[in-house]
Amino acid sequence: MARALLALAAAGLLLGGCMSSRLEESRHAATGIAEGESVVILARSYHKGKAAEEKLIDCINRRVQSGADRLRVAPQQEFVDALFPWLEPRMAPQSAEALPALLARPGVAERIEARGVRYIVWVDGNTEKSSGGGSMGCAIGPGGGGCLGVTWWEDDASYKATIWDLQQQSDAGSVNAKVHGTSVIPALIIPLPLIARTQSAACSDMAGQLRHFIAGTDS
Repeated sequence: MARALLALAAAGLLLGGCMSSRLEESRHAATGIAEGESVVILARSYHKGKAAEEKLIDCINRRVQSGADRLRVAPQQEFVDALFPWLEPRMAPQSAEALPALLARPGVAERIEARGVRYIVWVDGNTEKSSGGGSMGCAIGPGGGGCLGVTWWEDDASYKATIWDLQQQSDAGSVNAKVHGTSVIPALIIPLPLIARTQSAACSDMAGQLRHFIAGTDS
């Protein structure tokens, strides 16, 4: 039994934190951004009543504003409040075809122009545990304590960012990020967590691609 657990723990060390990712882009129109123009990144309601995780949106906001090709980002809550109630979940436009009607509402175009917002980026998706297994036992005795065994699980992060060009009143395209990761916690006395941070990886991939997409440059 001890040898079997040792083998499982060794396998965990080899497999732990393993991730694979896929990034896809679909462009419908040319893009570009001028000095003084900005983007706003918002969460779109997801199926089953969920929304893109707040941590993911915050992460994309931070990363889009970093690097040599960083973008100017308008504060999301301030933007939503300024356009209240037109961006509330039940009132928000469901497609770019509804942009002309939104911009025609009294004061909407003026409030957007005052904040210099050129693009709205709608993000939806989530991170879910897809499978897992293994076992681990911990005990404390007269000579000390420890844990023995191995547990593992898999996470799938899948997110889509749709980019609306407010100047052209059109859907400029989308960026999709999918990351699959296997996390393992082997334990020979002391547990050693090897975590695959799939959401963080999806955030990094998506933010980098969004910068290139909106700037109109090749990735």
